[in-house]
Amino acid sequence: MFSYEEVKQYPSLLIAMTSLTQTEFKQLLSYFQKAWDCYVQGSYINRSDRQRQYGGGRDESTLVSIEDKLLFILYYLKAYPLQEIIAYEFGMRQGNANEWIHILTRVLKKALDDGGHLPERDPQKLEDVINKSSEGEYAIDGTERRIQRPKDKEEQEQYYSGKKKTHTVKNIIIGGIIGRKVNYLSQTYEGKRHDKKIVDEEAPVLPKDISLYKDTGFQGYEPKGVITFQPQKKPRGKELTPEQKEENSIISRIRVVIEHIISGVKRCRIVKDIFRNTKEHYDDLVMEIACGLHNFRVHCRGCYSR
Repeated sequence: MFSYEEVKQYPSLLIAMTSLTQTEFKQLLSYFQKAWDCYVQGSYINRSDRQRQYGGGRDESTLVSIEDKLLFILYYLKAYPLQEIIAYEFGMRQGNANEWIHILTRVLKKALDDGGHLPERDPQKLEDVINKSSEGEYAIDGTERRIQRPKDKEEQEQYYSGKKKTHTVKNIIIGGIIGRKVNYLSQTYEGKRHDKKIVDEEAPVLPKDISLYKDTGFQGYEPKGVITFQPQKKPRGKELTPEQKEENSIISRIRVVIEHIISGVKRCRIVKDIFRNTKEHYDDLVMEIACGLHNFRVHCRGCYSR
């Protein structure tokens, strides 16, 4: 059985299982403990239909310590094992593992939110978030995640991505070039949606005079008052001038940061491998948490963390 007391003796194993060092694990643990206490208070102690004192009933011998709870959910998000496997590794039944996964996912989200590490989801509030930072350069990009092939024919068409040639879900991310954090995460859409259409529908409000780097998937996206940079396409039957090629190279070197940010988010294999969970909106929840964990690592290390 895995337990934090054993795993912490092997720093490289802890990083492999959670993407966090022991110092970072302990720092996140303080927020996780408060979030867990809040969950217990609201879901058990203050329940109107409670018939016995909290703690009564059958004995639960799995995930007793708060450290084991955090290790369990971080390991699930980072490695994304089958529920049967993680249940065996932590000494429980598959049904218990499923229940713990969905409980602790919500607790972890609250912990990251309390720490101020979750990305903004409301497009109308993005301007305030960016104004609080000292950055002036940002990049925008879309990211897709593979999902299992839907059984319904209409859903198959909606989730089929012509770009990836498979069924996917999609998000738009806006991140800072210097800070390298995820400042904004769109809602989760079916893979058929085009990046430009998503950003037009959500219309995130950006401060004036900031620089925004984008790729050709956002052709025509020009937020009011924002300075945008996009590589120029080669004209049909013609070649780009040396000056245009050099400008494209400069833009690409700056814009690649958003690719590095997405790579950092996808250290959690639950947002990189084929998504297997069927619980409604869980695909959106884990993407938000993966962005929050990336932001947390960047905050702790003071630099970009892949």
